[in-house]
Order: sequence, then structure tokens, then C-alpha cells
Amino acid sequence: MENGGEACPLQSHSSFILLILFKYFGYNCTLETTTMKIIAHRGARGLAPENTIAAIKEGLRCRPDMIELDVRVTKDGACVLHHDRTLDGLAIAGTTFKELRARKSDLVTLDEALQIINRKIPVYIEVKPRSATEPVIKLLRNYLDKGWQPEDLWLASFSQKTLRELQQGLPELPVIVNAYFSGVWATWRARRLGTKYFSLYHYVLWPGFIRSITKRGWKLIAYTVNSQAEAERWARCGIYAIVTDYPNQCNDQSK
Repeated sequence: MENGGEACPLQSHSSFILLILFKYFGYNCTLETTTMKIIAHRGARGLAPENTIAAIKEGLRCRPDMIELDVRVTKDGACVLHHDRTLDGLAIAGTTFKELRARKSDLVTLDEALQIINRKIPVYIEVKPRSATEPVIKLLRNYLDKGWQPEDLWLASFSQKTLRELQQGLPELPVIVNAYFSGVWATWRARRLGTKYFSLYHYVLWPGFIRSITKRGWKLIAYTVNSQAEAERWARCGIYAIVTDYPNQCNDQSK
């Protein structure tokens, strides 16, 4: 996951705010358990190579609530599943799909992934910063025209610019703001996009923050949670969802 590179005037103070809140809210959670959603990360990257058909099938087999995929766009407009900006030294955005697949035979397009998922569970589509958005919009619009529902396709990004463009082209789809460590920055961005959903790195979370943010109606997603004990702790706190590489292990903790 990577930052979109856009600055918020409050972000530089967020670490100090986190320390103050931690002091007053503490670490133990006393909230009644709610149903926590499980999001399979990059298909199920702990069970198969990430962002591949094998990972998607493993993710589906674990029956999570949602499956997350990383999307970048090639030089010729193909929407492909790949986390990093480069593949075997080649920039995704500056290389054709044919050239990239010659280097990585299991490189998957978003179209291929959606055909496999086939509305079995919603898809958390993380579009990487600086990716062209028009090919993504065109592809997802085609699926909506074929009968997919807005709740089947969720848009996410660390880049506010990317999310604005996607939202303009697909205003009916739900939006998730991806952020690293600042709840202030994440909710600031979310308000401007009209969404209640945002994700934060799990290491910066604590029960008091989760209690506060949940009471205010926000839907917080923690990434990437691979410990069963941590998944259980956040479930007790009433967090909305966790992203995990091992949906087979964490699924039992969502109940």
C-alpha cells in the first residue's frame, strides 16, 4: 500500500494527537462484540501468490465478506492486478499488457478477476495512485450495465485525486479512503468524498480510538491483521472490518 502524496494541514500533528488519546483512552476494550467483516487481502496472499487467479480462488474458498485486489493500468489501457509500480523492472504504466504478461505469465486483468468472482462476494478495488482512471471506470461501468450492483464493487485508493476521478465516473459505487496512520487525515478526506468508510494501518489503532470513531458513525477498516489474537481483540472492540492475508484463520474471529 502506498500514499497518494497529498498533504493535509493537520497531518503533521497527528502523532502527537495519537499519543494524547492513547494516554486517556487506554488499551483494553470493553465494547460488546459485533460482527466484524473479513476482507481477504490481494486475493488471499498468505495462501497463494498475491493478486493471482490462485489467490482469488483461495480467497473465495475461505468465504470472507469481501476480497481486496490491487489495480494498475498499463500503457495500452489494460487494468491489471499488481501491487508495485514496476514488474520485473518495467513500469506498469509505461508497458503494454502483452509485454508484461510475457514477463509474468500469471498476471491477471481485473476483467478476468471479476469473471471469476462473479458477484459471489463484493470486491474491494484498490486503484493505485497515479493510475489512469478512465479504463477502470469504463470496465466497471460495463459490469454495472450487465447487472452487477453498486454494492458488488467498492472503490478504494490512497490518492484523493484518484478517488475523486473514480467517484465522478462511478458516483453510485461506495468509496473507501485508504490511509496510513492518521485518523484525522482519513476522516478529513472521507468527508470530502461523502463516505463513512476508511482504512488505517493496524499498528496505530487502539480500543479507545475505535470506540470513539464507531460511535460517530465511521466504518473503520484495519489492515493488515494476520494475528488471530489481534483479530479477536478488534472484533471485541466493534471495528467494522479487518483486511487479512489469512482469511481462513481470521474468519472465526468475526463472529
